[in-house]
Amino acid sequence: MALLEVKGLKKYFPVTRGIVLAKQVGWIRAVDNISFSIEEGETFALVGESGCGKTTTAKVILLLEKETAGSILFRGQEISKLRRRDLRQFRSSMQAVFQDPSASLNPRMRVGSIVSEPFVVNNKLPRKMIQKRVEEVLAQVGLERDAERLFPHEFSGGQRQRIAVARSLIVNPSLIILDEPVSALDVSIQAQIMNLLKDLQKRLNVSYLLIAHNLATVRYMSQWIGVMYLGKLVERGPMEPVYVNRLHPYTKSLFSAALPSHPDMVKEEIVLPGEVPSALDPPSGCRFHPRCPSAMPICSEAEPELMEVAPGHSVACHLY
Repeated sequence: MALLEVKGLKKYFPVTRGIVLAKQVGWIRAVDNISFSIEEGETFALVGESGCGKTTTAKVILLLEKETAGSILFRGQEISKLRRRDLRQFRSSMQAVFQDPSASLNPRMRVGSIVSEPFVVNNKLPRKMIQKRVEEVLAQVGLERDAERLFPHEFSGGQRQRIAVARSLIVNPSLIILDEPVSALDVSIQAQIMNLLKDLQKRLNVSYLLIAHNLATVRYMSQWIGVMYLGKLVERGPMEPVYVNRLHPYTKSLFSAALPSHPDMVKEEIVLPGEVPSALDPPSGCRFHPRCPSAMPICSEAEPELMEVAPGHSVACHLY
C-alpha cells in the first residue's frame, strides 16, 4: 500500500462578476483529474510551468484547500473524512517546507520556539523533553545548539532553510511537501540543502512530494516524476526513463528549455508558439494542442487519457 494516493483530484475555483450582486460566470480548473501515488522513503516530483496547478495540488493535500472532487488516501485512509482526533495525527504525519524561508519563519520568534511549535501544538510533554527534541532536530540539520536562542534574521538564507527543515522534522513526519525548497537560495547553497534532504530521507525513511522548476534538482532528488500542463498530468513515470525517453511533446519542450549539464553539450531547442491558455476556458480535446508541434485533427476533438506505455511510464497523448 502506498503512503499517499491521489485519485482523480480536482480543484476548481469559482469566477464571479460584479460586487454587490456577484454572479458566477465560470470555473478556473486549477487541478483537473490528476492521479499519482508516493511510496514510503521515495520522492515524487511535480514539474511544469508556473500556474499549471502544482502548488494548488500541494495545498489540497495539506488540507489548506478543499478538493472539488476526487480522493486523497494517506496510509489507506481518506483524509477529507478523518475525525478531529485522527486529523491531528495526520497533520503530524505530513509537514511542509516552503520556498522562501524568510517569509515562512516568524521574525519575532526565536528559533527554538519556531522549531518546537508543531511539537507543542500536537503533544503535551514536559519542557525538558521538548527542549531535548529541539536540540536533536537542530543537530540533524547541521545547526549548533546555540541557534535556538537566536532570531531568523541572524542566519543566512541556507541556514534559515535548515531551520524550516528542522521545524518540519520535529514531529517525525512520514511525508514532507517541498515547495521549491532551494529556488530562493544561492546556487552555492542549493547543493548543500539538496544533499541534506537526501541524507535525511535515507536516515529517517521520510517521503517527499517535490514541487520544482529546476529539472536538475528534480533529477537529483526524485525517483518518480509527474509533468503537469494547465491542471492536467500529461506524463508520469520513473525519473530516469522519463528523463531519457520523453514521450509527450510538452515534456520534450520543457526539458529542452533546461540548461545543459555541460557548456559544450548540444541540445535540441524546442520553441513553443503562443501562450499558455487560460484555465478559465481551456482548449477542447488535448489542452496542449494549440501549441503542439505534433498536433493532429483528433487532438482538438478528444481528450487523451493517461495510458501506460511502458512499466510505470504513462503518457496522455494521441501519438501513443
